[in-house]
Amino acid sequence: MDLSSLLILLQAPLNLTWQGVVMMAAGGVLIYLAIAKDYEPTLLIPIGFGAIWTNLPLTGIASPEGLLGILYNAGVRTEIFPLLIFIGVGAMTDFGPLLENPKMALLGAAGQFGIFGTLMLALLLGFDLKEAGSIGIIGAIDGPTAIYVSTKLAPHLLGAIAVTAYSYMSLVPIIQPPVMRLLTTDAERKVRMPYTQRPVPRVVRVLFPIVVTVIVSLMAPVASPLIATLMFGNLLRESGAVERLSKAAQNEIANTATVFLGLVIGSTMAGEKFLQLDTLLILGIGLLAFVLDTAGGVLFGKLMYVLSGKKFNPLIGAAGISAFPMSARIVQQLGQEYDFENFLLMHAMGANAAGQLSSVVAGGVVLALLAGTL
Repeated sequence: MDLSSLLILLQAPLNLTWQGVVMMAAGGVLIYLAIAKDYEPTLLIPIGFGAIWTNLPLTGIASPEGLLGILYNAGVRTEIFPLLIFIGVGAMTDFGPLLENPKMALLGAAGQFGIFGTLMLALLLGFDLKEAGSIGIIGAIDGPTAIYVSTKLAPHLLGAIAVTAYSYMSLVPIIQPPVMRLLTTDAERKVRMPYTQRPVPRVVRVLFPIVVTVIVSLMAPVASPLIATLMFGNLLRESGAVERLSKAAQNEIANTATVFLGLVIGSTMAGEKFLQLDTLLILGIGLLAFVLDTAGGVLFGKLMYVLSGKKFNPLIGAAGISAFPMSARIVQQLGQEYDFENFLLMHAMGANAAGQLSSVVAGGVVLALLAGTL
């Protein structure tokens, strides 16, 4: 083997950059957290592997002609992947607890406070309006919504926003409880709320996704793809007539789109572009968004506690985010830490379902307000 052949073999290692090495290590950390800690493994494993893959020099995998480049253009630039995932999310979401107790919709709205709080902070830190809107939507605590909105408003920030959203989503059980404890008293945490099931007629369950789609689409047409795909998935579930399609939406369709989406997000984490001050700011702002969402929900829960004559448990407000059903389970666990016989789960599921819906609507509002701005 002559020297020229040896140089060809060494060409890729010699083109490694320190930024690429750092991002490959970051990809490894994401994979470790997914496997060892069970933090959002369905997304973090593909994202982590995609980050490693795209930072290997001379592969061309993320170029327009490479596999990940083709997937990006076909599924992210066209918004197909996040919308397919929304169909699956809708098919997996039971809005029954919300329909049984519609007042929980107020907590879903309060749980989106972090979106607009962080949007204002991002503006103060020097991001332009569209970038700030994309960063703010991390506060929806809904990965597909964050991806869809950032693809529309600030595609160059997609990697940082997606990784921040999904990383903090996986840390919801760690982030939320301290905020919940800080903002509530011992007496408030022990409030018992007996659950009386009020069956929702099937016709209401079927009409709900159709009516929501029509109303939101008329109010904010640019948000129609977001809400319509979510509600279409829910219609498949609630109709009871297309079980195969409902299961396909929940499994094959959602899983395939998730795998491709994760790899593509990882491909946007090229070291030279990702390791910048903006990325660190987005990570910090994203954490603040999650804290503000939880605080907004709990504080509104405290208001309902006062207005109800101390019969409403403010912890339920923390479930008004989109992390369904993870956040509802956290409310149940924390409530039982202070009163083992206190069962808040079904109430919290109503607030959590409202949060899932509200996050999509909030994403649509941000798009409606900012999509046409300079």
